[in-house]
Amino acid sequence: MRTIIVTGSAGLIGSETVKRFARDAARVVGIDNDMRARFFGAEASTRRTRDELVSTVRNYDHRDVDIRDADAVMQLFKEQGNNITAVVHTAAQPSHDWAARDPQVDFGVNANGTLNLLEAARACCPEAPFVFTSTNKVYGDTPNRLRLRELPKRWEIEPGHEYEPGISETMSIDYTKHSLFGASKAAADILVQEYGRYFGMPTACFRGGCLTGPAHAGTELHGFLSYLMICTVTGRPYRVFGYGGKQVRDNIHSYDLVEAFAEFIAAPRAGEVYNIGGSRHSNCSMLEAIELCEQISGRKLTWSYEENNRIGDHIWWISDVRKFQSHYPSWKFQYGLREILDEIHRAVVQTREAA
Repeated sequence: MRTIIVTGSAGLIGSETVKRFARDAARVVGIDNDMRARFFGAEASTRRTRDELVSTVRNYDHRDVDIRDADAVMQLFKEQGNNITAVVHTAAQPSHDWAARDPQVDFGVNANGTLNLLEAARACCPEAPFVFTSTNKVYGDTPNRLRLRELPKRWEIEPGHEYEPGISETMSIDYTKHSLFGASKAAADILVQEYGRYFGMPTACFRGGCLTGPAHAGTELHGFLSYLMICTVTGRPYRVFGYGGKQVRDNIHSYDLVEAFAEFIAAPRAGEVYNIGGSRHSNCSMLEAIELCEQISGRKLTWSYEENNRIGDHIWWISDVRKFQSHYPSWKFQYGLREILDEIHRAVVQTREAA
């Protein structure tokens, strides 16, 4: 039976990937040891999602494996052998704030863990497409050098700029402050590219903007829209860091991202890189997001402002997804910003009612 291996399988993107390929009657082997709880506390634990997947998804096989353990990863891949038809790697330490607290763990998970998976794939299933969930943080703070206009509620790029449709893969990742998280993800990103170009393996790096959806366990250090809605609904205070609250993010629903993965897996290429996010279709500033959360929830957010921005934080990020769309023209957005936040609001309310 064809088998898809999904790392970080109980996380936002991982769980969406599990459900997507299980619907196609694939057997899915999920790798997730709930390190998110270690990173961000019990509230951010993926255990609930893991239990739901185990109990409701047919052909789902959960493995509590740490991807930093090269021997355990290799053993799992050997067990599956020729049945492996794709690997979707979403496991990560996802916060640049947290990375500075423990650089060894951050690099171990993001860089060494990715290397372990690539080596296992090369040994056991070199023809299986390998999808890596990278990040726009590989570009460091280079986007902050763009000439921007300050509008009443957002920063915006100058009209006519080559990046007006969004930032493309042409932006350099050199001579920039990445944050330690950005550096570990950039190392993994380059490894994934190299296994494609050097060994001819079908690999792709999807450099995401803000990845979101109703399954997101948002915290202050990670999960922008999810945590913002949690604070709005519960009355928890929210802090805005720098840039006048006008920093812009594009936001892509987990469903749309995983459909992009599926397109690549169906027709893979070697060593590809794609910027992927909400693009001009789905983006907002912090101030705009606060207004929308208040409108949807019917509640006022209690928030404060701190002038110092987070290290490596982008003032303006919108992804140019045209390269991916040119390679896979059947892929289309299904979710806009309002639909995303409506879903997140329903999920937050349901979680509170079930507590």
